[in-house]
Formats: sequence, C-alpha cells, structure tokens
Amino acid sequence: MRRTSPPMAPSNEATEEQLDVARAQGNAYHRAMRAMAEEEGAHTAQVGDYLIGFVNEEAEGMYALDDDQLVWREAAEDANVHLEVAVADAADGRFVPGLTVHLRLSRDGAPILAADLPFLWHPFLHHYGINASVPDEGPYRVTIRVAAAGFMRHDPVNGRRYERPVEVHFDNVSLANGRKPSPDARPRGPAAPTAAGT
Repeated sequence: MRRTSPPMAPSNEATEEQLDVARAQGNAYHRAMRAMAEEEGAHTAQVGDYLIGFVNEEAEGMYALDDDQLVWREAAEDANVHLEVAVADAADGRFVPGLTVHLRLSRDGAPILAADLPFLWHPFLHHYGINASVPDEGPYRVTIRVAAAGFMRHDPVNGRRYERPVEVHFDNVSLANGRKPSPDARPRGPAAPTAAGT
C-alpha cells in the first residue's frame, strides 16, 4: 500500500526524542509559512511527500557573491513580480533544501512563463524563487513541479522519501505587479536575474 506521507518512526539513526526535535523545527517553519500566507495570500497543498506553498510579491533585490564579495543586485527594471515556492516535508514540516523546482505560468492553456527556481536564503522563510516579468496581474494557472530529490538520505526507516517527482496546480492566481527598490543596499552589482515569458 502506498503511504500518504513520509515515515517518522524511531530507527538506528533517530530516536523518538530526535524525531520530536525535527517536528519542532518543522513547526517553526510551518508557522513562518502560515504567517506568509496570512500576509501575502499563499496557496498551499500537500502532494506526495511534500507540503508546497506558493506566494508572490513585488520583484525585489538580493545579495549575491561577485568576485568573493557580496554585492546587492537590485530587481531589474523589467521585473515586476517575485515568485516564491516553499517546500516542506509532509511528515515533519521542515524545509527541504537541494531540490530542483520548476514553475510554469499559463492562462487559458497558453504558456506565459517557465523557470527553474533556485534556493534563496531569507531571514524569515527559506524558499525557492526568482524575479519575473509578467504581462499583468492575471489571473494565471501556476504549475509547480518538484523533481525526485538527487541527494542521499540517512536512515533505513525514515530515508525512504522524495523518490518521485510531484506536480501541483493552483488556479486563478493573481500576481502582485511592481518592484521593491532597496536604494541603501551596498555595494551594488548588476541587476538580479529576471525570468522572461515564453
């Protein structure tokens, strides 16, 4: 019988107390996801071994390494939305790093945008995301595909997770259009990447 969520059982790698610590970490991440949903109107769904959340806001800048120095990369002039996907473990609720996350926007069956979303560190909610240029606020169909995880997993009992790709759709999604400038960030580098329409 196919399980509906990843296992969480004591093993030679994890005691019940250690699993409780993992759940506590997941509860904290889930609180952050819930707060983001209340603030930004996130869409969430459980699919396979994951809880996936999607939220969007105005395009924004971010720091990146450039010749061994962090430089601020402002949102490009053509960027008008920041697309964010949070991926958590469906059993313990912790953020899942190291995934390949792909996002597609469409309207009435016509493709609008397709992009792979890199991991982005965030002081509040780690996520996968990218700035993008979209024609208007929508509404759009958002399709998120998470590939089977390529990283190795500890634990002979609990490590059997993330083995299949998953896909989820959110319909009638409106996107915030605009840019969030950060004029005080220094030093400055080239503009952040923008995913453009198809």
